[in-house]
Amino acid sequence: MPHCSLPRGAGEGWGGGQHARANHVNPVTTAILALCLGHVFSNAVRTIPAIAADVLTRDLGITAEALAQVTSAFPLAFAAVMIPVGIGLDRYGVKAVSLFLLTVAGCGAALGALATGPWSMLLAQVVLGAGCSGMLMCPITFAARALTAQRFALWSGIIQAVGNTGMLLSASPLALLVEATSWRAGYWACAALASLAIAAVAALVPAERPETRPSRGLLADMGEVLAMAWRPGIRAVTVFVFASFAAVLGVRGLWGGPWLMEAKGLGRIEAGNILLACTVALTAGPALAGLVLRRFGRGPLLMAGSHLLAALFILLVIAGGPGGPAARAFGLAAMPPAWDLVMLVGFGLVISFQVIGFSLVRNAVPPEQAGRALSAANLFFFLGAAVLQMLSGPMAAWGGVAAALGTFAAGLILCTAGFLLLLPRRG
Repeated sequence: MPHCSLPRGAGEGWGGGQHARANHVNPVTTAILALCLGHVFSNAVRTIPAIAADVLTRDLGITAEALAQVTSAFPLAFAAVMIPVGIGLDRYGVKAVSLFLLTVAGCGAALGALATGPWSMLLAQVVLGAGCSGMLMCPITFAARALTAQRFALWSGIIQAVGNTGMLLSASPLALLVEATSWRAGYWACAALASLAIAAVAALVPAERPETRPSRGLLADMGEVLAMAWRPGIRAVTVFVFASFAAVLGVRGLWGGPWLMEAKGLGRIEAGNILLACTVALTAGPALAGLVLRRFGRGPLLMAGSHLLAALFILLVIAGGPGGPAARAFGLAAMPPAWDLVMLVGFGLVISFQVIGFSLVRNAVPPEQAGRALSAANLFFFLGAAVLQMLSGPMAAWGGVAAALGTFAAGLILCTAGFLLLLPRRG
Protein backbone atom coordinates (compact mmCIF):
# COMPACT_ATOMS: atom_id res chain seq x y z
CA MET A 1 0.00 0.00 0.00
CA PRO A 2 1.36 3.46 -0.77
CA HIS A 3 2.49 5.35 2.29
CA CYS A 4 1.00 8.78 2.84
CA SER A 5 3.13 11.39 4.59
CA LEU A 6 0.20 11.99 6.94
CA PRO A 7 -0.27 9.56 9.83
CA ARG A 8 -3.37 7.40 9.63
CA GLY A 9 -4.84 8.94 12.77
CA ALA A 10 -4.64 12.43 11.33
CA GLY A 11 -8.08 12.24 9.84
CA GLU A 12 -9.89 10.32 12.56
CA GLY A 13 -12.12 13.09 13.73
CA TRP A 14 -13.68 16.30 12.56
CA GLY A 15 -10.77 18.25 13.95
CA GLY A 16 -8.16 15.67 13.02
CA GLY A 17 -6.92 15.27 16.60
CA GLN A 18 -5.46 17.71 19.11
CA HIS A 19 -2.77 18.99 16.79
CA ALA A 20 -5.27 19.86 14.03
CA ARG A 21 -7.64 21.48 16.51
CA ALA A 22 -4.84 23.66 17.82
CA ASN A 23 -4.02 24.87 14.33
CA HIS A 24 -7.64 24.94 13.16
CA VAL A 25 -6.59 23.03 10.03
CA ASN A 26 -7.09 19.35 9.35
CA PRO A 27 -4.63 18.35 6.61
CA VAL A 28 -6.64 15.24 5.73
CA THR A 29 -9.83 17.26 5.35
CA THR A 30 -8.17 19.90 3.16
CA ALA A 31 -6.57 17.21 1.01
CA ILE A 32 -9.89 15.41 0.52
CA LEU A 33 -11.67 18.65 -0.35
CA ALA A 34 -8.93 19.60 -2.84
CA LEU A 35 -9.32 16.21 -4.51
CA CYS A 36 -13.09 16.75 -4.58
CA LEU A 37 -12.60 19.65 -6.99
CA GLY A 38 -11.91 17.06 -9.67
CA HIS A 39 -15.24 15.40 -8.89
CA VAL A 40 -16.93 18.82 -9.07
CA PHE A 41 -15.41 19.27 -12.53
CA SER A 42 -16.52 15.81 -13.65
CA ASN A 43 -20.13 16.34 -12.58
CA ALA A 44 -20.26 19.77 -14.20
CA VAL A 45 -18.79 18.85 -17.56
CA ARG A 46 -20.76 15.64 -18.11
CA THR A 47 -24.13 17.25 -17.39
CA ILE A 48 -23.78 20.18 -19.81
CA PRO A 49 -25.92 18.41 -22.49
CA ALA A 50 -28.99 18.33 -20.20
CA ILE A 51 -29.51 22.09 -20.38
CA ALA A 52 -27.90 22.75 -23.77
CA ALA A 53 -29.17 19.79 -25.82
CA ASP A 54 -31.14 21.91 -28.28
CA VAL A 55 -28.26 24.22 -29.17
CA LEU A 56 -25.73 21.38 -29.13
CA THR A 57 -27.75 19.39 -31.66
CA ARG A 58 -28.25 22.50 -33.78
CA ASP A 59 -24.59 23.51 -33.85
CA LEU A 60 -23.23 19.98 -34.24
CA GLY A 61 -25.79 19.11 -36.92
CA ILE A 62 -27.17 15.99 -35.19
CA THR A 63 -30.42 14.75 -33.67
CA ALA A 64 -31.14 14.36 -29.95
CA GLU A 65 -30.85 10.57 -30.36
CA ALA A 66 -27.44 10.98 -32.00
CA LEU A 67 -26.35 13.29 -29.17
CA ALA A 68 -27.19 10.51 -26.71
CA GLN A 69 -24.92 8.16 -28.66
CA VAL A 70 -22.09 10.73 -28.83
CA THR A 71 -22.23 11.58 -25.14
CA SER A 72 -22.39 7.89 -24.19
CA ALA A 73 -18.72 7.81 -25.19
CA PHE A 74 -17.97 9.64 -21.93
CA PRO A 75 -19.03 6.83 -19.56
CA LEU A 76 -17.73 4.20 -21.99
CA ALA A 77 -14.24 5.76 -22.02
CA PHE A 78 -14.51 6.25 -18.27
CA ALA A 79 -15.21 2.54 -17.75
CA ALA A 80 -12.45 1.49 -20.14
CA VAL A 81 -9.81 3.42 -18.15
CA MET A 82 -11.19 2.64 -14.69
CA ILE A 83 -9.14 -0.52 -14.09
CA PRO A 84 -5.76 1.08 -14.92
CA VAL A 85 -6.75 4.01 -12.70
CA GLY A 86 -7.39 1.67 -9.77
CA ILE A 87 -4.03 0.00 -10.32
CA GLY A 88 -2.34 3.39 -10.59
CA LEU A 89 -3.87 4.55 -7.30
CA ASP A 90 -2.35 1.56 -5.51
CA ARG A 91 0.98 1.73 -7.35
CA TYR A 92 1.70 5.44 -7.65
CA GLY A 93 -0.52 7.13 -5.09
CA VAL A 94 -3.49 9.45 -5.22
CA LYS A 95 -1.71 12.75 -5.86
CA ALA A 96 0.20 11.62 -8.95
CA VAL A 97 -2.84 9.97 -10.50
CA SER A 98 -5.08 12.96 -9.73
CA LEU A 99 -2.72 15.50 -11.31
CA PHE A 100 -2.34 13.41 -14.46
CA LEU A 101 -6.08 12.85 -14.89
CA LEU A 102 -6.95 16.50 -14.23
CA THR A 103 -4.57 17.53 -17.00
CA VAL A 104 -6.19 15.08 -19.44
CA ALA A 105 -9.69 16.20 -18.40
CA GLY A 106 -8.83 19.88 -18.84
CA CYS A 107 -7.67 19.15 -22.38
CA GLY A 108 -10.95 17.31 -22.98
CA ALA A 109 -12.96 20.34 -21.88
CA ALA A 110 -11.01 22.52 -24.31
CA LEU A 111 -11.72 20.01 -27.10
CA GLY A 112 -15.42 20.17 -26.22
CA ALA A 113 -15.41 23.93 -26.47
CA LEU A 114 -13.75 23.75 -29.90
CA ALA A 115 -15.94 20.95 -31.31
CA THR A 116 -17.61 21.75 -34.63
CA GLY A 117 -19.33 18.46 -35.47
CA PRO A 118 -20.24 15.03 -34.10
CA TRP A 119 -16.81 13.49 -34.57
CA SER A 120 -14.90 16.27 -32.83
CA MET A 121 -17.43 16.19 -29.98
CA LEU A 122 -17.05 12.40 -29.82
CA LEU A 123 -13.28 12.85 -29.42
CA ALA A 124 -13.88 15.41 -26.66
CA GLN A 125 -16.22 13.02 -24.84
CA VAL A 126 -13.67 10.19 -25.04
CA VAL A 127 -10.86 12.38 -23.66
CA LEU A 128 -13.18 13.78 -20.96
CA GLY A 129 -14.35 10.30 -19.96
CA ALA A 130 -10.79 9.02 -19.66
CA GLY A 131 -9.68 12.09 -17.73
CA CYS A 132 -12.63 11.98 -15.34
CA SER A 133 -12.22 8.26 -14.64
CA GLY A 134 -10.53 8.84 -11.29
CA MET A 135 -12.19 12.07 -10.15
CA LEU A 136 -14.33 10.25 -7.59
CA MET A 137 -11.91 7.43 -6.84
CA CYS A 138 -9.06 9.78 -5.92
CA PRO A 139 -10.79 11.39 -2.88
CA ILE A 140 -12.58 8.12 -2.03
CA THR A 141 -9.31 6.14 -2.03
CA PHE A 142 -7.47 8.84 -0.08
CA ALA A 143 -10.23 8.83 2.53
CA ALA A 144 -10.33 5.02 2.69
CA ARG A 145 -6.63 4.99 3.57
CA ALA A 146 -6.60 7.95 5.94
CA LEU A 147 -9.81 7.34 7.92
CA THR A 148 -11.31 4.58 10.00
CA ALA A 149 -14.15 2.54 8.50
CA GLN A 150 -16.68 4.45 10.61
CA ARG A 151 -15.38 7.86 9.49
CA PHE A 152 -15.18 6.66 5.91
CA ALA A 153 -18.89 5.82 5.84
CA LEU A 154 -19.69 9.45 6.62
CA TRP A 155 -16.98 10.98 4.45
CA SER A 156 -17.87 8.94 1.39
CA GLY A 157 -21.24 10.71 1.53
CA ILE A 158 -19.60 14.11 2.04
CA ILE A 159 -17.30 13.51 -0.94
CA GLN A 160 -20.28 12.70 -3.15
CA ALA A 161 -22.16 15.73 -1.84
CA VAL A 162 -19.28 18.12 -2.53
CA GLY A 163 -18.71 16.60 -5.96
CA ASN A 164 -22.37 16.90 -6.87
CA THR A 165 -22.15 20.67 -6.53
CA GLY A 166 -20.67 20.49 -10.02
CA MET A 167 -24.16 19.76 -11.26
CA LEU A 168 -25.32 22.97 -9.60
CA LEU A 169 -23.05 24.81 -12.03
CA SER A 170 -24.60 23.04 -15.01
CA ALA A 171 -28.19 23.91 -14.02
CA SER A 172 -29.40 27.53 -13.77
CA PRO A 173 -25.91 29.08 -14.04
CA LEU A 174 -25.22 27.19 -17.27
CA ALA A 175 -28.68 28.07 -18.60
CA LEU A 176 -27.91 31.76 -18.04
CA LEU A 177 -24.47 31.36 -19.60
CA VAL A 178 -25.87 29.59 -22.67
CA GLU A 179 -28.53 32.27 -23.10
CA ALA A 180 -25.94 35.04 -22.75
CA THR A 181 -23.14 33.47 -24.82
CA SER A 182 -23.13 29.85 -26.02
CA TRP A 183 -22.71 26.29 -24.82
CA ARG A 184 -19.01 26.53 -25.65
CA ALA A 185 -18.53 28.91 -22.72
CA GLY A 186 -19.65 26.09 -20.42
CA TYR A 187 -16.79 23.88 -21.59
CA TRP A 188 -14.28 26.75 -21.28
CA ALA A 189 -15.49 27.37 -17.72
CA CYS A 190 -14.92 23.70 -16.94
CA ALA A 191 -11.40 23.91 -18.36
CA ALA A 192 -10.72 26.79 -15.97
CA LEU A 193 -12.09 24.71 -13.10
CA ALA A 194 -9.71 21.88 -14.01
CA SER A 195 -6.79 24.33 -13.81
CA LEU A 196 -7.92 25.44 -10.35
CA ALA A 197 -8.18 21.81 -9.23
CA ILE A 198 -4.64 21.08 -10.47
CA ALA A 199 -3.27 23.96 -8.39
CA ALA A 200 -5.21 22.88 -5.28
CA VAL A 201 -4.13 19.23 -5.51
CA ALA A 202 -0.50 20.19 -6.11
CA ALA A 203 -0.52 22.47 -3.05
CA LEU A 204 -2.67 20.59 -0.55
CA VAL A 205 -2.48 16.84 -1.18
CA PRO A 206 0.52 15.05 0.37
CA ALA A 207 2.73 12.95 -1.86
CA GLU A 208 2.70 9.21 -1.34
CA ARG A 209 5.63 6.82 -1.37
CA PRO A 210 4.54 3.56 -3.01
CA GLU A 211 6.00 0.35 -1.67
CA THR A 212 8.51 -1.45 -3.84
CA ARG A 213 6.71 -4.54 -5.06
CA PRO A 214 7.38 -7.01 -7.87
CA SER A 215 5.62 -5.96 -11.07
CA ARG A 216 3.32 -8.68 -12.33
CA GLY A 217 2.34 -6.78 -15.45
CA LEU A 218 -0.69 -4.70 -16.31
CA LEU A 219 -2.76 -7.65 -17.56
CA ALA A 220 -2.28 -9.56 -14.31
CA ASP A 221 -3.25 -6.50 -12.30
CA MET A 222 -6.30 -5.92 -14.49
CA GLY A 223 -7.33 -9.53 -14.01
CA GLU A 224 -7.12 -9.05 -10.24
CA VAL A 225 -9.37 -5.97 -10.36
CA LEU A 226 -11.96 -7.76 -12.49
CA ALA A 227 -11.85 -10.75 -10.15
CA MET A 228 -12.49 -8.41 -7.22
CA ALA A 229 -15.70 -7.25 -8.85
CA TRP A 230 -17.10 -10.76 -8.46
CA ARG A 231 -15.97 -11.49 -4.92
CA PRO A 232 -18.83 -12.63 -2.66
CA GLY A 233 -18.75 -9.39 -0.65
CA ILE A 234 -18.61 -7.14 -3.71
CA ARG A 235 -20.51 -8.73 -6.60
CA ALA A 236 -23.95 -7.71 -5.36
CA VAL A 237 -22.78 -4.09 -5.23
CA THR A 238 -21.37 -4.23 -8.76
CA VAL A 239 -24.76 -5.38 -10.07
CA PHE A 240 -26.55 -2.70 -8.03
CA VAL A 241 -24.41 0.20 -9.24
CA PHE A 242 -24.79 -0.80 -12.90
CA ALA A 243 -27.97 1.29 -12.92
CA SER A 244 -27.15 3.79 -10.16
CA PHE A 245 -25.09 6.41 -11.91
CA ALA A 246 -26.76 5.59 -15.21
CA ALA A 247 -30.00 6.94 -13.74
CA VAL A 248 -28.34 10.12 -12.49
CA LEU A 249 -26.59 10.75 -15.79
CA GLY A 250 -29.66 9.85 -17.82
CA VAL A 251 -32.16 11.94 -15.86
CA ARG A 252 -30.06 14.89 -14.69
CA GLY A 253 -27.28 14.76 -17.25
CA LEU A 254 -29.08 14.17 -20.54
CA TRP A 255 -32.85 13.69 -20.77
CA GLY A 256 -34.11 15.88 -17.93
CA GLY A 257 -33.63 19.09 -19.91
CA PRO A 258 -35.26 17.82 -23.13
CA TRP A 259 -38.19 16.46 -21.10
CA LEU A 260 -38.84 19.81 -19.43
CA MET A 261 -38.27 21.92 -22.54
CA GLU A 262 -39.82 19.69 -25.21
CA ALA A 263 -42.44 17.55 -23.48
CA LYS A 264 -43.49 20.17 -20.91
CA GLY A 265 -42.81 23.29 -22.98
CA LEU A 266 -40.65 25.16 -20.45
CA GLY A 267 -38.03 27.75 -21.32
CA ARG A 268 -34.33 27.09 -20.75
CA ILE A 269 -34.10 29.19 -17.58
CA GLU A 270 -37.24 27.66 -16.07
CA ALA A 271 -36.02 24.16 -16.90
CA GLY A 272 -32.62 25.05 -15.45
CA ASN A 273 -34.24 26.13 -12.19
CA ILE A 274 -36.02 22.78 -11.83
CA LEU A 275 -32.82 20.90 -12.61
CA LEU A 276 -31.06 23.11 -10.07
CA ALA A 277 -33.50 21.96 -7.39
CA CYS A 278 -32.87 18.35 -8.41
CA THR A 279 -29.14 18.98 -8.14
CA VAL A 280 -29.48 20.47 -4.66
CA ALA A 281 -31.19 17.21 -3.66
CA LEU A 282 -28.39 15.22 -5.30
CA THR A 283 -25.89 17.32 -3.34
CA ALA A 284 -27.60 16.88 0.03
CA GLY A 285 -28.54 13.25 -0.51
CA PRO A 286 -25.10 11.56 -0.10
CA ALA A 287 -24.37 13.31 3.22
CA LEU A 288 -27.85 12.37 4.40
CA ALA A 289 -27.22 8.78 3.34
CA GLY A 290 -24.00 8.66 5.36
CA LEU A 291 -25.74 10.01 8.45
CA VAL A 292 -28.69 7.62 8.11
CA LEU A 293 -26.33 4.67 7.64
CA ARG A 294 -24.35 5.58 10.77
CA ARG A 295 -27.55 6.00 12.78
CA PHE A 296 -29.58 2.99 11.66
CA GLY A 297 -27.28 0.65 9.75
CA ARG A 298 -29.02 -1.77 7.34
CA GLY A 299 -27.05 -0.54 4.35
CA PRO A 300 -28.35 -3.15 1.85
CA LEU A 301 -31.97 -2.39 2.78
CA LEU A 302 -31.40 1.35 2.38
CA MET A 303 -29.76 0.80 -1.01
CA ALA A 304 -32.53 -1.42 -2.38
CA GLY A 305 -35.28 0.85 -1.12
CA SER A 306 -33.62 3.94 -2.59
CA HIS A 307 -33.35 2.37 -6.06
CA LEU A 308 -36.98 1.31 -6.12
CA LEU A 309 -38.13 4.74 -4.96
CA ALA A 310 -35.95 6.43 -7.56
CA ALA A 311 -37.52 4.27 -10.28
CA LEU A 312 -40.96 5.22 -8.96
CA PHE A 313 -40.14 8.94 -9.14
CA ILE A 314 -38.99 8.59 -12.76
CA LEU A 315 -42.20 6.78 -13.66
CA LEU A 316 -44.24 9.48 -11.93
CA VAL A 317 -42.45 12.17 -13.96
CA ILE A 318 -43.43 10.30 -17.12
CA ALA A 319 -46.98 9.82 -15.83
CA GLY A 320 -47.31 13.60 -15.48
CA GLY A 321 -46.42 14.27 -19.10
CA PRO A 322 -48.86 15.14 -21.90
CA GLY A 323 -51.59 12.51 -21.91
CA GLY A 324 -49.96 10.59 -19.06
CA PRO A 325 -52.01 8.63 -16.51
CA ALA A 326 -51.38 11.12 -13.70
CA ALA A 327 -52.43 14.03 -15.91
CA ARG A 328 -55.57 12.17 -16.99
CA ALA A 329 -56.42 11.34 -13.38
CA PHE A 330 -56.45 15.06 -12.57
CA GLY A 331 -58.28 15.97 -15.77
CA LEU A 332 -55.30 17.91 -17.16
CA ALA A 333 -53.46 17.88 -20.47
CA ALA A 334 -50.21 17.61 -18.46
CA MET A 335 -49.24 18.02 -14.84
CA PRO A 336 -47.84 21.48 -13.97
CA PRO A 337 -44.08 22.09 -13.62
CA ALA A 338 -44.42 21.82 -9.83
CA TRP A 339 -45.12 18.10 -10.33
CA ASP A 340 -41.79 17.61 -12.12
CA LEU A 341 -40.06 19.71 -9.47
CA VAL A 342 -41.31 17.52 -6.61
CA MET A 343 -40.59 14.25 -8.40
CA LEU A 344 -37.09 15.25 -9.51
CA VAL A 345 -36.19 16.49 -6.03
CA GLY A 346 -37.44 13.20 -4.59
CA PHE A 347 -35.41 11.33 -7.20
CA GLY A 348 -32.27 13.30 -6.34
CA LEU A 349 -32.57 12.59 -2.63
CA VAL A 350 -33.17 8.85 -2.81
CA ILE A 351 -30.84 7.93 -5.68
CA SER A 352 -27.99 9.43 -3.65
CA PHE A 353 -28.16 6.51 -1.22
CA GLN A 354 -26.13 4.59 -3.81
CA VAL A 355 -23.07 5.99 -2.02
CA ILE A 356 -23.61 3.37 0.72
CA GLY A 357 -22.27 0.83 -1.75
CA PHE A 358 -18.76 2.28 -1.30
CA SER A 359 -18.90 1.44 2.41
CA LEU A 360 -19.88 -2.15 1.65
CA VAL A 361 -16.96 -2.47 -0.76
CA ARG A 362 -14.54 -0.73 1.62
CA ASN A 363 -15.41 -3.17 4.39
CA ALA A 364 -14.99 -6.20 2.12
CA VAL A 365 -11.23 -5.77 1.49
CA PRO A 366 -8.09 -4.83 3.45
CA PRO A 367 -6.96 -1.18 3.18
CA GLU A 368 -4.08 -1.96 0.79
CA GLN A 369 -6.61 -3.23 -1.78
CA ALA A 370 -9.01 -0.32 -1.36
CA GLY A 371 -8.03 1.46 -4.58
CA ARG A 372 -8.58 -1.61 -6.74
CA ALA A 373 -11.75 -2.75 -5.03
CA LEU A 374 -13.37 0.67 -5.18
CA SER A 375 -12.29 1.07 -8.79
CA ALA A 376 -13.80 -2.33 -9.64
CA ALA A 377 -17.15 -1.14 -8.27
CA ASN A 378 -16.82 2.26 -9.95
CA LEU A 379 -16.12 0.50 -13.24
CA PHE A 380 -19.65 -0.88 -13.17
CA PHE A 381 -21.05 2.53 -12.23
CA PHE A 382 -19.87 3.89 -15.55
CA LEU A 383 -20.15 0.75 -17.66
CA GLY A 384 -23.83 0.70 -16.76
CA ALA A 385 -24.13 4.39 -17.57
CA ALA A 386 -22.63 3.79 -21.02
CA VAL A 387 -24.87 0.81 -21.77
CA LEU A 388 -28.13 2.36 -20.58
CA GLN A 389 -27.40 5.72 -22.17
CA MET A 390 -26.69 4.07 -25.53
CA LEU A 391 -29.93 2.14 -25.15
CA SER A 392 -31.86 5.30 -24.31
CA GLY A 393 -31.12 6.78 -27.74
CA PRO A 394 -33.03 4.10 -29.72
CA MET A 395 -35.74 4.17 -27.07
CA ALA A 396 -36.13 7.93 -27.61
CA ALA A 397 -36.36 7.38 -31.36
CA TRP A 398 -39.09 4.80 -30.75
CA GLY A 399 -41.17 6.45 -28.02
CA GLY A 400 -39.80 9.93 -27.40
CA VAL A 401 -38.15 11.35 -24.30
CA ALA A 402 -40.59 9.48 -22.03
CA ALA A 403 -39.34 6.14 -23.37
CA ALA A 404 -35.74 7.27 -22.88
CA LEU A 405 -36.44 8.10 -19.23
CA GLY A 406 -38.26 4.80 -18.78
CA THR A 407 -35.06 2.98 -19.76
CA PHE A 408 -33.43 4.12 -16.53
CA ALA A 409 -36.44 3.24 -14.36
CA ALA A 410 -36.38 -0.30 -15.77
CA GLY A 411 -32.63 -0.54 -15.19
CA LEU A 412 -33.00 0.50 -11.54
CA ILE A 413 -35.66 -2.15 -10.91
CA LEU A 414 -33.75 -4.97 -12.64
CA CYS A 415 -30.41 -4.19 -10.96
CA THR A 416 -32.06 -3.96 -7.55
CA ALA A 417 -33.53 -7.42 -8.06
CA GLY A 418 -30.08 -8.75 -8.97
CA PHE A 419 -28.55 -7.03 -5.95
CA LEU A 420 -31.01 -8.68 -3.56
CA LEU A 421 -30.46 -12.10 -5.12
CA LEU A 422 -26.65 -11.85 -4.86
CA LEU A 423 -26.39 -10.49 -1.32
CA PRO A 424 -24.35 -12.84 0.91
CA ARG A 425 -26.64 -14.85 3.18
CA ARG A 426 -25.88 -14.79 6.88
CA GLY A 427 -26.03 -17.84 9.01
